[in-house]
Amino acid sequence: MPPALPPTTIKELNMFRLEARPEPSRAMMLASPLIAAAAMLLTGSLLFWFLGQKPLHAFYVYFISPATTLYGVGELLLKATPLILCGVGLALGFRANVANIGADGQLTMGAIAAGWVALRFDGVEAAWLLPLMMLAGALGGMAWAAIPALLRTRFNTSEILVSLMLVYVAYLFLSYLVHGPLRDPAGFNFPQSKMFHDAALLPLLWEGLRVNAAFILSLAVVAGAWFFCSRTFAGYRMRVSGMAPMAAAYAGFSERRNVWAAFLISGALAGLAGLGEVAGPIGQLQPSVSPGYGFAAIIVAYVGRLHPLGVLLASLLMSLLYIGGETAQIELQLPNAITGLFQGLLLFYLLAADLFIHYRFKPRVRATPVPPQGAAS
Repeated sequence: MPPALPPTTIKELNMFRLEARPEPSRAMMLASPLIAAAAMLLTGSLLFWFLGQKPLHAFYVYFISPATTLYGVGELLLKATPLILCGVGLALGFRANVANIGADGQLTMGAIAAGWVALRFDGVEAAWLLPLMMLAGALGGMAWAAIPALLRTRFNTSEILVSLMLVYVAYLFLSYLVHGPLRDPAGFNFPQSKMFHDAALLPLLWEGLRVNAAFILSLAVVAGAWFFCSRTFAGYRMRVSGMAPMAAAYAGFSERRNVWAAFLISGALAGLAGLGEVAGPIGQLQPSVSPGYGFAAIIVAYVGRLHPLGVLLASLLMSLLYIGGETAQIELQLPNAITGLFQGLLLFYLLAADLFIHYRFKPRVRATPVPPQGAAS
């Protein structure tokens, strides 16, 4: 009987695995928001078709028509303002690996604080009133953001859960105020405060448009955030802490300081966004002062690649989604949920693009022994 030969092996495919790329492409990192937006538009065309709409006409109504008039451009800038303010603050926190998910609650508390000042000095025509309202709005947002910062640094709680739950606490607190202590006694029992007088309202940038001075403030915030991130040691410290926590700890950078700085900055900016709403287009306190700007700003921050200038451009895109959704409801009779759907698609495709930027699929190969032909049984 001849000796048995050693078995040979074959390699068969057994699904795939993710393998980290040695160095992600910087060009693709910059291009991925555009790729995600294009994929969102392609999916949107299929969505419009399934809803019985002509895709080209629906695209024109949703994405082009809102910006074809001067009033539409003003509305675009108006809705972009709170997104810029909240988005820049969140981007700074995400850079430091601090996940503040509660910007909408901080916006609400800033609106409450600024509105209380306006109502407290009702009828006072003074130049110091608006600056005082701005200070109150920023402090209100900072105070609400300080709660998850304290619990994170003192008890190591999850800032994601705490900041998110505080959003709904802020909503309920605002509802209590407009139904009770701050309700307008001459408002026919509607849950709203008195209308703010002229000295407590932000000046308009153009006559006939609703966009106000808060937009100029948001541009100043973008410039200040860019300088902070690229030209200050504090910005460098926060960036290093987010990219390489162990290296930051070895260098002596305080994690607690970064957490507090990220929360207080983002809270202050969200509070200013709340001021811009109640002292701008709303002009009073109502049961709701935000259609979800704080949550949309999370998408804005990531689409903008956590860069202040990127956040500015992403805010304009997100603002267009808001206005386009309102126009589509009127002209195309589409549901209100279409806006949230487009926002979700944009985030989904951006995350998918990031997956392929940082990882690649590799086939998982399994070796299977095969006995040689002619071997003795």
